[in-house]
Amino acid sequence: MTATLETLQPLEAFDALEQQALLTLKASAKQAFVTGAGGFLGKAICQRLIAAGIKVTGFARGDYPELSAMGVTMVKGDIADKACVLNAMQGCDLVFHVASKAGVWGSKQSYFSPNVDGAANIISACQQLNIDKLVYTSTPSVTFAGVDESGIDESAPYAETYLNYYGESKAIAEQMVIKANSSTLKTVSLRPHLIWGPQDPHLVPRVIERAKAGRLKLVGKEDKLVDTIYVGNAAYAHILAAVNLSSDSATAAGKAYFLSNDEPITMAAMLNKILACVDLPEVTKRVPSGVAYAAGVVLESAYGVLGKQDEPMMTRFVARQLSTSHYFDITAAKTDFGYSPIISIDQGMVKLREYLTS
Repeated sequence: MTATLETLQPLEAFDALEQQALLTLKASAKQAFVTGAGGFLGKAICQRLIAAGIKVTGFARGDYPELSAMGVTMVKGDIADKACVLNAMQGCDLVFHVASKAGVWGSKQSYFSPNVDGAANIISACQQLNIDKLVYTSTPSVTFAGVDESGIDESAPYAETYLNYYGESKAIAEQMVIKANSSTLKTVSLRPHLIWGPQDPHLVPRVIERAKAGRLKLVGKEDKLVDTIYVGNAAYAHILAAVNLSSDSATAAGKAYFLSNDEPITMAAMLNKILACVDLPEVTKRVPSGVAYAAGVVLESAYGVLGKQDEPMMTRFVARQLSTSHYFDITAAKTDFGYSPIISIDQGMVKLREYLTS
């Protein structure tokens, strides 16, 4: 893959508020380290740092020539390899730890090795190399216990039990990052929810693929509100958090924050906006939430017995996610480090449509 116009954006291509934040960050950060640089959010963060003239070392498991072409110094490695991480972080003074194993299916080890051990390696390397700023990408799943989350804020506790290893491993890692905050290493944890936009390799293609196959269904009788976040807004929030950690006050240090587009929307409406981008009909089929959960129980059991590695069509976690509300009060992010979404859902959909039809 070669570099595209989407990857080679000058600073002027970004919103004025983003430009200001990036230039402020450039004054205090000489070289940033971005884990998961080849991922959806990681790449968006790299784009902005490079546009501002900040040196970037990207860390990823695969090869990403488009990032190298963009000016990122890429290091290929495993986040669970402590020596590899330590060596790659030499010379950096700011870390964006974005990498993690996401998804809803897999063994405990497959999640805990990259998500928990990986976070421990990043923290240890920061401490050994005297890197004083760490921005960690967490998830709202750390508080999700299978019930409605309607307008909750950061005072909500971690879930007592988790429906998958992803949420559990991320909760452990987030608490490690918070605990690591000190006078010599300022840390912040960000919880973006349902990131989407152009080049999305997860949510958008899955929705479109299932819709084309006639397998896209809504779960539950009632349409619940959910929060999402446009990828550009998520990247912008990470930049703002880094700027805050670089300041004398560092009001965000040692804390965790929910992030969203601040536009709660029903899952049906969100899915239909995505489908409209490729002129597909709206989703109308429904399955009762109890049936979906029961199917998740059966499929998880069967896949476990058979030792299947691919993700089941339905899991308990997905059934609960699709039938409950997930929207958040992001007042803290607005107050502590000045985050407000720059791109609205509808504006983002225009950009998504242009990308999907180009």
